[in-house]
Amino acid sequence: MASLPGDFQSAGVVASDSGAGIAIAVVIPCYRVRAHILGVLDKIGPEVSQIYVIDDMCPEHSGAFVRERCADSRVQVIEHSVNQGVGGAVLSGIEAALQDGMDVVVKIDGDGQMDPTLLPLFVRPILAGEADVTKGNRFYDPQGVKNMPVVRLLGNAALSFLTKLSTGYWNVFDPTNGYIAADARLLAFLQRDKLDRRYFFESDFLFRVGLLNAKVMDIPMTAIYGDQKSNLRIHREAVPFFVRNLRNFGKRLFYNYFLRDFNVASLEILFGVILILFGVIYGIAHWGIDKAATAGTVMIAALPLLTGIMLLLSFINFDAQQIPRETISSRLPVNRQRDLSAP
Repeated sequence: MASLPGDFQSAGVVASDSGAGIAIAVVIPCYRVRAHILGVLDKIGPEVSQIYVIDDMCPEHSGAFVRERCADSRVQVIEHSVNQGVGGAVLSGIEAALQDGMDVVVKIDGDGQMDPTLLPLFVRPILAGEADVTKGNRFYDPQGVKNMPVVRLLGNAALSFLTKLSTGYWNVFDPTNGYIAADARLLAFLQRDKLDRRYFFESDFLFRVGLLNAKVMDIPMTAIYGDQKSNLRIHREAVPFFVRNLRNFGKRLFYNYFLRDFNVASLEILFGVILILFGVIYGIAHWGIDKAATAGTVMIAALPLLTGIMLLLSFINFDAQQIPRETISSRLPVNRQRDLSAP
């Protein structure tokens, strides 16, 4: 287990009760990253205790390549016999980290777009009890946005709004960013078996930790765009992403506003939807075909519709104020954590 580095000590972060220091793990899913993976590993600092390289049945045999070329004793290669997707690879690393008793787990990609030297910035708020999860944000620096490919920029903007809607983390910008750090206590309690195994993993992860009211914090970063080729095919994943985000949005509304609680926002949802449906259906049924609709008919259709829209906008404003402001990891049941992290 690595000792606590100086920059963490200067931030007022104390070591664990055992006195052995904080155990930080890095999980790196690998698929077609042979050209970049060694460079990524070389940049990981001494504050990290374990590094899990997950070869997700990579056609370039990245795992074997790392095993042969990397002499870092912290590196453990895990190879999948069947491709499970980026989410499945990350989950394999998380399971290994929990088994080894890590305190914080950081996920970075193996293609070199995420700077491993930024890792202390991601870990420090978690160790200080200021966040349960930290995520990278590529939009703080205007120059970084300027360097981002246009297709990525437009796609990320659309996905970001959908993810905000489905997770409730309206304060998190760039929610689909894959540079993630999380408190291991939160990960142990999380229903990991329900997380998406493919490219929807990051968005689904936010949705799941949101159900636990975990506090998520943005960390400014700049992505490094070189000759990397993304394995994500936007034209194939756009519709599934949209459908899954809507599904999670529906689940979140039911869990947070009807199952766990019933408040003024719940009424705004109910009456807003009812009024909009009434206005639309009445308006269609009385649409003037042979002759123009009367002013009264128009008002009966328009007034409920507008009122319903205002109620839903009011709900969104209420929902945006409900983002978690306190960490939850230290208050999670210990027994369940141990059960989930057991072999």
